Amino acid sequence: MLRFDEIGVLPEPGDNVAISSRRLEAGTVIDFAGTPVTLPHTVLEGHRFVARPVATGEPLLSWNTPFARALRDLAIGDYVCTPTSLAAVSARGVEGLPAEPSAENEPLDPYELDESALNLGRQVTSVEQPGTFLGYPREQGPAGTRNHVVLMATSSRSSGFVTELARRFGDGFVVPVAHTEGGEDGTPNNLSFLLATLAGFALNPNVGAVLIVDTEGELVSGQAIKDFMAEHGYPEIRVPHAYFTRRAGFEADLTAAGRLVEPWLPIVAAQSRQEVPLADLWIGLQCGGSDAFSGVSANPLSGAVAREVIRHGGIAVLAETDELIGAEGYVLKNVRDLPTARRFLETVQSFKERVGWHGHTAEGNPSGGNVYRGLYNIVLKSVGAARKLDRDVRLDHVIDYAERMPGHGFVFMDSPGNDLESVAGQVASGCNLIFFTTGNGSITNFPFVPTIKFVTTTTRYDLLHAEMDVDAGRYLTGTPMDELTDETFALTVQVASGQPSAGERAGHSQVSIWRNWRQTAPRPGISITPDGRTTRPLTDLPPEDRDAPLPGTPLMLAASAGSLGDGVEAAPAPEAPASGAAQLASGGSAPPGAVRLLRIDERVVPEAVGLILPTSLCSGQIALRLAAQGEVERWAGDAVTRMVALPHTEGCGSSGGASEETFARTMLGYLLHPNTRMALLLEHGCEKTHNDYFRSRLVEAGADPSRFGWASIQADGGLDAVTERVRDWFGSFDLPKPEEVQSTLGELTIALEARGPLTTETAEALALTGREIVGAGGSVVLSSRGALLNDERFRYAAFGSITPIGPTIAHGQRFTAKGWHVMRMPGTDWMETVTGFGAGGVQQVLAHVASGTLSAQRFVPVIEFSSDPETVAQYGDDLDAVASGNASEQAAVALETLAAVASRQQVPKAVASGNVGFQITRGLLGTSM
Repeated sequence: MLRFDEIGVLPEPGDNVAISSRRLEAGTVIDFAGTPVTLPHTVLEGHRFVARPVATGEPLLSWNTPFARALRDLAIGDYVCTPTSLAAVSARGVEGLPAEPSAENEPLDPYELDESALNLGRQVTSVEQPGTFLGYPREQGPAGTRNHVVLMATSSRSSGFVTELARRFGDGFVVPVAHTEGGEDGTPNNLSFLLATLAGFALNPNVGAVLIVDTEGELVSGQAIKDFMAEHGYPEIRVPHAYFTRRAGFEADLTAAGRLVEPWLPIVAAQSRQEVPLADLWIGLQCGGSDAFSGVSANPLSGAVAREVIRHGGIAVLAETDELIGAEGYVLKNVRDLPTARRFLETVQSFKERVGWHGHTAEGNPSGGNVYRGLYNIVLKSVGAARKLDRDVRLDHVIDYAERMPGHGFVFMDSPGNDLESVAGQVASGCNLIFFTTGNGSITNFPFVPTIKFVTTTTRYDLLHAEMDVDAGRYLTGTPMDELTDETFALTVQVASGQPSAGERAGHSQVSIWRNWRQTAPRPGISITPDGRTTRPLTDLPPEDRDAPLPGTPLMLAASAGSLGDGVEAAPAPEAPASGAAQLASGGSAPPGAVRLLRIDERVVPEAVGLILPTSLCSGQIALRLAAQGEVERWAGDAVTRMVALPHTEGCGSSGGASEETFARTMLGYLLHPNTRMALLLEHGCEKTHNDYFRSRLVEAGADPSRFGWASIQADGGLDAVTERVRDWFGSFDLPKPEEVQSTLGELTIALEARGPLTTETAEALALTGREIVGAGGSVVLSSRGALLNDERFRYAAFGSITPIGPTIAHGQRFTAKGWHVMRMPGTDWMETVTGFGAGGVQQVLAHVASGTLSAQRFVPVIEFSSDPETVAQYGDDLDAVASGNASEQAAVALETLAAVASRQQVPKAVASGNVGFQITRGLLGTSM
């Protein structure tokens, strides 16, 4: 028999349910104040069980807050589970569970503020002698806790550039800010947030110098940032800085940008730390990979340390708006004034409405890892998250995402629950240190602001001690909170003064800015009310908006096919271009430079890839590091031609439903891509789309999960342990080197794209190129929003009609038969487009460019050619081929270049230079949460 105090945690004395501090199997006997109770069901660690009887319909309480209601009379020891939590645990194969849920979630009704009872209190008392730390004084604002040279991309179009430029400096002193936003052709809905974030990054006190990089002619430019700062009263950038616009080849621009940065290095390096007041310490409060103990140990500890920072004159910033829904009363227990309280509630309501426009509620926020670790719904998650606001601390200010600080004290900043997006907003607001609490052991860090990570339980701390800074779980085993607060406050001062945090020692960092959203108002058939009482099944949404799968049949199977449908007739076969590559694609005898492909099992492909696929954004950078290490150390030997990782921003911190379906389809597309020979999935461990999620998705797709490798950063024990696991998996096979075979371009799937002005000859040349490939038995994919499909000259040359053509496949969908295909594309972002191509099975992309060049994609080679003389003169160093002459002559160049790359005789320039990226679309209905 176990005593209740050995296995149960009551967050507050008035609660009627307890949290299990260990896994309790069905049949376990618990002593409840002298009364033995046999547990009827298995209760996992972090899950809740009844501590006193609850009648049907009565609220279940944690921190004296209703989070659910009993569906039947519940006795002491009964397992508390909602439909969502029971499904999540059942999916993990846990035995001994009840057949039916015992509770249902509380509706997300708007919080009703009783203004007459609002407590307009005082802030915590300041210390008599405020402390100091060793920081870098700045001409304006607080001192820095770090002193980095920052290379900042204004949009995703420059992200590959700043990443490669920072890599070439290679010392960790120069860091890139690469992100996914601002790359579309139109004005994004998050433009003001994006500009505020970039302006705030440039002014952050941890920035010793900054280079702001844009590309010629883009909307989100250095000038746009200057204008935004002037319009909104930002101070001038006082550290060494410059604006750089890319106008030439990638290598030439790297050299020119490097010359701007190099003189700053000795200036910044010569700056020394000085004693500065703790009032200059501005803390961003974050949580990620939360569990049931987050609100008991780690979050209260971070709140207590933040309280001490405020007592010394500093600032603490709470964020993640959707993770306070249901905890409004707690946040407003002590507030500066009525306008502050009203603005907080207006911010919460605005967030609910924006999510509702996309057909979601805040209940979509808890990740699969959250639920599995005991956070059944958003109310439980929010009340625990709100404990980062200490009970004695007053809410002083409410600000927008990335807004400058209005004053000292405790601040709430509007942001999504997505950890990385929220951290970016806090850094832009001026935070120079981050407190990050975690239950599962999130390893997230920011490039130029140190992160101190608090873990909720000692067991998890011991597993991940190399990646964690503070064991808050000691509170659960008897260490007083005041003692932990004193220790952690001292550690905070040390880290602020230069002691590396665990994350800095590991060298892991990522940036993600509040991602763009598509809907700007309620839409019939999509939007729902913010209270969560209404639901909308995925199949009820408009097929176009939810990016529903399409039949996948081609526009035509060959050049001689009859009707294209909708009255579009196939054109007669065009005259073949006079070139060896064209002759090969048409099935003639092999000329010099024939296509040499690789035979893998039953398929013939241009390359054999070893893929490390992160299941969420938080494992992306680790996957990238592992792939680079695996490439150098040849973990897979001769079985693969290269190792690739595909870091992205999805899988956690975003809404489910339609966007999750597109995401899952995209991920499966790369796992099952014909070029993929070996693939391992790398989970962070607490995401919505964890390894078990993808196991089930693979089974649904008819694939054998045992073909793939599986690793978990958190469950395997941190970075060193997971590195060993991944290395061992790739090394456990004795696969032969792929055999080279002579083949044709008709074996391949090629995407055609055009960016910039297009002449009649080039439009026809691309049509002829596509017809050659399809005529040889291959497939060609176009984007529904691309310039080619929207060009009447191309449509006529390719299909014999100018009639508009709709998509044949959804975004990232595999087609069912070879031929011409059109992929549905919800936006115009280039990297999202090419990522969708790859998921659909595309093996190479041929893009004609004018007035600029493109970034390459990490997995799918992007071949760039141009027939525009000005583009050739300005960007010739980045082009893989130059075309001129009539349509047939240009098509010959295109086909020859495709053949050279497919034969591995030519590496596309953008790939060779490191100008690469990968980005998954959220579609029309995805939004950050």
